[in-house]
Amino acid sequence: MHLPAFAARSIVMMPLAIRLAALVPILAGGAGVLFGPAFLGEAAGPAMASHFRYLSGLLLGIGLVAWWCAAAPVRRAGTFGVLCAIVTLGGLARLGGLAVDPRPPGPHLVALLMELGVVPALWLAVHRAARGQSRAAQGS
Repeated sequence: MHLPAFAARSIVMMPLAIRLAALVPILAGGAGVLFGPAFLGEAAGPAMASHFRYLSGLLLGIGLVAWWCAAAPVRRAGTFGVLCAIVTLGGLARLGGLAVDPRPPGPHLVALLMELGVVPALWLAVHRAARGQSRAAQGS
């Protein structure tokens, strides 16, 4: 099967883009697990610190699974799609918080852009590649 040049480039670049994006939850989740709320310069009681570390562990796990998906994004498109839905749902929750809470610091707004911009764009790229590969396989 012969792919157009842009499709071949996107297949090569897609794992790199996914891994770059996955570094965010891997690093932030890992730092949250290790340092708790102090990672954000926040003080918290034991219950909040425990919850923060738990959620940081989930974030770390999301990043690690996304990293794994990057090795074969088309083959693992289903798993990657679930991860993207989870992250986007979290972004929608963060967006809703903007309506009721004071504005968070800049890094949280950058995270919101990742959650509602970069992640859905990566999902769309993987989805299109998987759909194209499926159509090509049916046509051969």
